Amino acid sequence: MNDIIVSTLKTLNKTNQIISILNNDLLCNATIPPYRSSIGSHIRHILDFYDCILNRASEAYIDLTLRRRSVLVETNCTEALKYYKAITSKLNNITYNFEDEIYVIDDLGNGKIKIRYTIGALFAQANSHTIHHYAIINYIMNGLELEIKDTSFGYNPTTPNKILIG
Repeated sequence: MNDIIVSTLKTLNKTNQIISILNNDLLCNATIPPYRSSIGSHIRHILDFYDCILNRASEAYIDLTLRRRSVLVETNCTEALKYYKAITSKLNNITYNFEDEIYVIDDLGNGKIKIRYTIGALFAQANSHTIHHYAIINYIMNGLELEIKDTSFGYNPTTPNKILIG
């Protein structure tokens, strides 16, 4: 299995850990300032990103602006877990050539643009994107007085560890 996919699956496994300590009310709780977003909205967003890559309509491009955005995934732990399992199952069976080029369509703030990537670069971006959203989820969990027993949760692997450098 490709190293990027191994890393991706390791990162995404934290989604399973998050869902396992939540109920539907906590999943969709959007009371924590300043953004008032929910853990579920971030989980859905993470999984939608992978869904776009894995279920693309064309071999030539992926349009990241055409995500599912299922409110049910944001509000129901069972549905979020099903979505997670569907994504990880597909990742476990991936056969892409990670050196192949593909165009990615995205909106960076001034309308849709088309950017040339490799499949590997897109998956690497998806993994970093996931970690970024985990940091936000960790912030929300702190506000909800929830704790995940994982000191690496929401931290990029290249982030200096205070214990090791302190």
